[in-house]
Amino acid sequence: MFAPPRWAALLTTPLVTLGVAIGLSDAAAAHPSSITPAATRAALDPALVTGRGATVAFTEQEAEHAVTTGAVLPASRTAYTLAAEASGRSAVTLDPGEYVEFTLPKAANAITVRYSIPDAPTGGGITAPLSVGTPGGTRTMTLTSQYSWLYNQYPFTNDPQAGLLHPDWWITECGCVPAATEPAPEISKPFRPMHFYDEQRLALGRTYRAGDKIRLTARQVPTTIDLLDSELVGAPKVDLKAVNVLLFGADPTGRRDSATAIEKAIAFAKKVHRAVYLPPGTFQVNRHIIVDDVTITGAGNWYTTVKGREVPLSSPAPDGSVHTGVGFYGRDAADGGSRNVHLADFAIEGDVRERIDTDQVNAIGGAMSDSTIERLHIQHTKVGLWFDGPMANIRITGNVIVDQIADGLNFHTGVTGSLVRDNFVRNTGDDGLAMWSEKVANSGNTFDRNTVQTPTLANGIAIYGGTDNTVSRNLIADPIREGSGIHAGSRFGAEAFTGHLWITDNTVVRAGTYELNWNIGLGAIWFEALDSSIDADIRVTGDHYLDNTYNAIMLVSEWGVKDLYSITGVHFRDIRVDGAGTSVVSARTAGGATFENVDARNVGAVGVNNCGSFHFTPSGSEFTLSDLGGNDGEWLGPYLPNVITCNDRPAVVPPPPPSPW
Repeated sequence: MFAPPRWAALLTTPLVTLGVAIGLSDAAAAHPSSITPAATRAALDPALVTGRGATVAFTEQEAEHAVTTGAVLPASRTAYTLAAEASGRSAVTLDPGEYVEFTLPKAANAITVRYSIPDAPTGGGITAPLSVGTPGGTRTMTLTSQYSWLYNQYPFTNDPQAGLLHPDWWITECGCVPAATEPAPEISKPFRPMHFYDEQRLALGRTYRAGDKIRLTARQVPTTIDLLDSELVGAPKVDLKAVNVLLFGADPTGRRDSATAIEKAIAFAKKVHRAVYLPPGTFQVNRHIIVDDVTITGAGNWYTTVKGREVPLSSPAPDGSVHTGVGFYGRDAADGGSRNVHLADFAIEGDVRERIDTDQVNAIGGAMSDSTIERLHIQHTKVGLWFDGPMANIRITGNVIVDQIADGLNFHTGVTGSLVRDNFVRNTGDDGLAMWSEKVANSGNTFDRNTVQTPTLANGIAIYGGTDNTVSRNLIADPIREGSGIHAGSRFGAEAFTGHLWITDNTVVRAGTYELNWNIGLGAIWFEALDSSIDADIRVTGDHYLDNTYNAIMLVSEWGVKDLYSITGVHFRDIRVDGAGTSVVSARTAGGATFENVDARNVGAVGVNNCGSFHFTPSGSEFTLSDLGGNDGEWLGPYLPNVITCNDRPAVVPPPPPSPW
């Protein structure tokens, strides 16, 4: 989720409460990793994240640790740079003829390359070849930048030469509101480039052994390689008992539209009480397929692809959409929703190149109760899975969701009793995983053992209001800006937090990002009271916050409501903070929190940066920290219970790499 900046409120903020400016962010640049294993998880030694994050079929290798004749990008967390959006905050740029070579740590017959190539001068992207050298010969992978390179202010544009989309918004770079200046300030173009990376999969045609080399060579344009995922893909799945869509005229070559044929297969399958089978091939679908009380399975997401174009509508739809595109949708909740939908083992590939928030161009949508979504590969849609409830009991497991313009997954409005587990999410243009309790609270849901990497905007995992929800055993890495690793916020008109929120045994690495509108650094985990106070029972237990750019933990109210709302009832226990550029805790609100067995090391500035609600009263800060014992590292003791230590511009000290505790 993302909303336009509330610059009018920010203008009332004294300059002392503004944070670290963009020009100072080099001080927070990531350091080169000293860990160089053959395989990593979120660019970390896998031993540091045991039991956390998704179980995936592939093995990750970072390009900056491979053999290369190209240039290794210095690690950096400065937004709008190729390094900042790379996994581990570094990558390798190849000029034509240069290569990066990986040694396979396990047998593999398929690879995924995460890369960036330049945009076209006027936007819209280009294509370029990449040579893939193997012991069996050289193949060509066609790269594209048609789904990357966004610019400017929310909701962004594909035009690198565009002027300000919102000339009356607060612009951090100049510290001004352009409409209030004469003349409006010039901006450098392209303005705020972002969303640089895309990824491409390639079946190698045979199995290569551990120790074999994969060499990627740029051919026509400078090519930045972030990482290689290698995988041993099994044989295609066959379901002879299911209704095969080929019998109803579906075209596996992708040349003809197969939507009507698939719908005929679904209708027949429901009559005979069988599943629908999508065999190997590419099936063209350029609109929504409505699903209810049906099972649809493919041969595996490396073999079966449902692919479509984004199609302009002749007139806007009732929901505001101006386009349609490939997607499997449950019926609207207002019409009763869908039930007993089961989708598994195929890929959905969209054609979304711009962000239009009214468009329903998501891979999965609508309302689906008592349903399952399993082992899909979703790419190039607006949101991978967006559910508009009320709806209940959906299980979303084992999916790969990459290269989205907006969220990876969002439980929007009244989703209850549902589970999101073992999903891998990379390169979203907004929150990776979100629960948004707009109008009706989400309740009783769990986000468990997912991996979220490099959201280019907003948060890895975000919970906006709701009741009795759980975020557990997830791995979140490298959020870029205006959000961070884990977020709980009373924002976007969400229903208030009630009951409990459990945040348990998660690992967040290289987070604590820069908030563009406030001009400050955020925490790896952060709580914001904007629309109402946060006073539910929130327990953060067993989390690890590693290599934090600024602070590890933040509790904040925006300046305009700081005297109206507070944050209380947050309890931190058994937490490890290994590296913080500024502080362990940053408090910018009234309220309080408890801390028990919170261990911290490698803290750059002070243990606690406590501004409270900025009244600086003689009795101390309006935010109280309670020590329940066992807090090591001498980070908490000097600041109890409410010592004012307010410094909006602490010097950032990049910590050493994370290591075993």
